[in-house]
Amino acid sequence: MRPIIEFCISNLANGAQKALEQLERDPNLDIIEYGCLSYCGKCARSLYALVDGEPVSADTPDELVEKIYQYIEENPLF
Repeated sequence: MRPIIEFCISNLANGAQKALEQLERDPNLDIIEYGCLSYCGKCARSLYALVDGEPVSADTPDELVEKIYQYIEENPLF
């Protein structure tokens, strides 16, 4: 089972698009875009994505990618 990374379309427009594009190159991840993930406060303050249902946030797209991979490494699915 591959990790699922979910992005809010509004957060993509706020700068997370670069992170999504980097993560889409990884065939071991499932990337999903939604209109809203109901994390509006977090969305307004920082870049974020849900990783297997848990929010991961950062200040820059590169930092977000790094934190997503760190979360996956520290929280294996098995």
